[in-house]
Amino acid sequence: MPETSVLDSTMYYEDAGSGTTFVFLHGNPASSHLWRKVLPGIGGGRLLAPDLIGMGRSGKPESAYRFDDHARYLDAWFDAVAPDRVVLVGHDWGGALALDRAARHPGRVLGVAFLESIVKPMDWADLSPQARRRTELIRTPGAGEEMVLTQNLFVRQAFTGGVLTPVDAEDLAVYLAPFPTPRTRRPILAWARQMPLGGEPAELIARIEAYDHWLAESADVPKLMMTFEGSPTLLGGPAFAAWCAAHIAALETVPCGPAGHHAPEDRPAEIAAAISSWSGRHGWI
Repeated sequence: MPETSVLDSTMYYEDAGSGTTFVFLHGNPASSHLWRKVLPGIGGGRLLAPDLIGMGRSGKPESAYRFDDHARYLDAWFDAVAPDRVVLVGHDWGGALALDRAARHPGRVLGVAFLESIVKPMDWADLSPQARRRTELIRTPGAGEEMVLTQNLFVRQAFTGGVLTPVDAEDLAVYLAPFPTPRTRRPILAWARQMPLGGEPAELIARIEAYDHWLAESADVPKLMMTFEGSPTLLGGPAFAAWCAAHIAALETVPCGPAGHHAPEDRPAEIAAAISSWSGRHGWI
């Protein structure tokens, strides 16, 4: 896995193939390992999958790990590794980072594909009672630190409960490896506390609204949304898909079957096929 210097740290990334560049961005609490079963099924192109700063094998600088921090490091990584026009593929917060970058650098984006991603601000009333209790716990000072930093439950729950089939012990070990201590788990907690709910955090809501405007106006940029049956989150259900269909220009929606939130673990072949077919129609592979 290559490594490059970015700002005051380093970022690791997977790099394979040649041709049109595709960049796969993971979310919380994953790494490029999330894409290991998807990338072999993509029909061509140069396939890049970075570990976000503070995650995977990338460096863990002193940082608040807010959305804008991730975006700054990611911008530096793009300048170093993928300076030309690319196809962006994002999951979870990786989808949000992809949309944010596309809105800020439209001349460097060929297309955007996303799944189970943070596309719009949300309301507390949209959450199930269970999801609301969990989110409130994570945001409570002390309780959130105990759950995420001390007990390290977030990673384990993501890949045992956030998937239809729990990952095996070997893959779980890969996901756990970057976070051996409470200090190294700070990026996970920071991400979890930034969910755009009830108008907060305000600076992130503004960025989401900015890329929502771009999504509505950018009819010249193809977009692909992959949906899943039975997703336990608000990021892929029927209401979410209907909102996207009504508010995103040049959007193609492809159902990819039953999956948990971390859908690349459950439906890698279907995700790869959807991306490959969409890309082939646009002449990228």
